[in-house]
Parts: sequence; C-alpha cells; structure tokens
Amino acid sequence: MIEELIVVEGKNDAQAVRRALGAVDIIWTEGYGLTREKLQYIKEMAARRGVIVLTDPDSVGEQIRERIRHTVPEAKHVYLSKKDARSQDDKDIGVENATPEDIRRAFKFIQVEHDEAGDPIFIMDDLVRTGLTGLPDSAEKRRTVGRILGLGDTNAKQFLHRINRFRISREDFNRAIKQE
Repeated sequence: MIEELIVVEGKNDAQAVRRALGAVDIIWTEGYGLTREKLQYIKEMAARRGVIVLTDPDSVGEQIRERIRHTVPEAKHVYLSKKDARSQDDKDIGVENATPEDIRRAFKFIQVEHDEAGDPIFIMDDLVRTGLTGLPDSAEKRRTVGRILGLGDTNAKQFLHRINRFRISREDFNRAIKQE
C-alpha cells in the first residue's frame, strides 16, 4: 500500500489512479492552476509522509512537475509514457487514459531525486554508444528504455539528466538496453 500523498493534475487522473491502486490519498493540482496554498500543502505533506508526483507526459505536466520540484525537492516521481497515456482516439494524452495495469507498472518505478553535484554516472557518449541518440531509431529506443526504467518519454538530453538525477545504476541501464 502506498502511504505517500499522490499528486496528479485533475479529478479524472485521480479516479484512474484509484482504479489502479485502490484507496490511496490523492490531491489534484487542477492543471496548471496550482495555487501557492496547494503547493504549500504539498510541501507540508512531503515533510509528514512523503509525496509522489504523477503528471501527464506533456509540456504542461512537465511544467507542473517542475513547479512542485522547485518547492518540494524531496518529492518522488512516477512517469507514464505518452504511449501509455494516449486516448483510444489518439486525440488526448493524460494519466486518465492509462490502463490500471500501466499505472501499476509505472508505480513500480518510483523515482527519488538525488543531488547532481559531482561526477555524473552517465555521459552523452553512453547514449551514443548504446544507440539512444544519433540514429534514426534512437527516439523509439529511448522511449522503450525509458519505459523499462520508469523514466517516461524524453529527448536525449532529458534522458541523460533523468538517469543521472535518479541515480539509475549501470547494471539497470545495461539490463534495460538488452531488454529493448
């Protein structure tokens, strides 16, 4: 059972997460309308019991995640891929479109951020060497590996940033590359 408060963007997202995870505590940001009061509440809950952020895998979702990250750096993160969050008619991307199985799989990869001070574990050459950048199919390969590692969809620079920020091990990275 998840004890932390889960932060999502909207009411429909909250319903989808509850269908997948059961009776968990959820607060929604009401999209980008995240108020200072709600942000302060999220910060207080992070200190008391922890917070997990799950936003839509789109630009607004990333902006909301960044606002929370700035105020609540100890927040944990869960990512859905765009593929898992796409509506059946292909017109919408959001947590509310994900299946319960996809949401449960995403929550197996709760990411904890670490300070990026010091030498990074991975450098861009690692992505080039493994075909995650620089090739015609690199974007698709990154999506697949990102899904395996629970990092969501990213460009190469974001992928590198996330694997270092979340301290993905070389062993897990190499295993994901082989599974791809």
